[in-house]
Amino acid sequence: MDLRHLRYFVAVAEELHFGRAAERLNMAQPPLSQAIRQMEGDLGVELLHRTTRRVELTDAGRGYLARARKILGEVAEAAHEARRVAAGSVGHLAIGCVGSATYSLLPALSRGLSLELPGVDFSFRGEMLVPDQAAALRTGAIDLALLRPPIADLSLTVLPLRRDRLVVAVPADHPLAALRETGVADMAGADLIVHSADRRSVMYDVVLGLFRGAGVEPRIRHEVGETSTLITLVAGGLGVAVVPEPVTALGLDGVVFRPLARPAVHVDLALAHRTDRTEPHLARAVSVIRRIVSPTSGHASRS
Repeated sequence: MDLRHLRYFVAVAEELHFGRAAERLNMAQPPLSQAIRQMEGDLGVELLHRTTRRVELTDAGRGYLARARKILGEVAEAAHEARRVAAGSVGHLAIGCVGSATYSLLPALSRGLSLELPGVDFSFRGEMLVPDQAAALRTGAIDLALLRPPIADLSLTVLPLRRDRLVVAVPADHPLAALRETGVADMAGADLIVHSADRRSVMYDVVLGLFRGAGVEPRIRHEVGETSTLITLVAGGLGVAVVPEPVTALGLDGVVFRPLARPAVHVDLALAHRTDRTEPHLARAVSVIRRIVSPTSGHASRS
């Protein structure tokens, strides 16, 4: 027995007339009658009671009709679900964000993704350092990552999104707050707050490279894992910090941001996922994120 026979039976059971059922099914009446006889033979029960004037359902036929309708409905729903999955309209995605992307992009991304992919369930993990993001991508703990390159993992596809200028976060009552812009030389001797070296932060390497490239030895006083903690320490007067410009979205009292003196220095923001991940809903989410963050973003690259 196959689904075609179930549809035949439902049509006859609902019409209670072989001629009308055959017309509804767009087939001849004799093959329809033969198919119903075969079903009853396979089941070993009479589903329909036939007379020369009418067709009636037996008790077994009424029970079988209820189950047949349920089966056909579930098959139709499964087909609909399969089409939605193939179109990337359903699924779940976890997105991990570096600190600066958490504050500046997460509100716009959550709104945009929910609007364009309402059938996809999104969750977000903020304040992730790049090594933690790479590990989470590999294990499947997250599906996409907004991160700061470089990332040395050939199993990941890295898509460039944009470049963010570096700025200096300064306590509001610090002498550097009086400057219109702050150079690395101006920060010589100032207490510096940086992301953790032990957790292999990309920003740690960027900031140290910036200082040493200018011939200034950084005076590191505090190392932290989260950007929000870093800015909180600046607000508390414990030092200054060099951060990507989107961190200014935090707007914490007691902190002022000053442009880093020319030449401007930038850090990249990229979107990464495992190269072997090809689900349609992931591909659609990538497209939406790239359009929101960087409408002119380029082609994919491997890193």
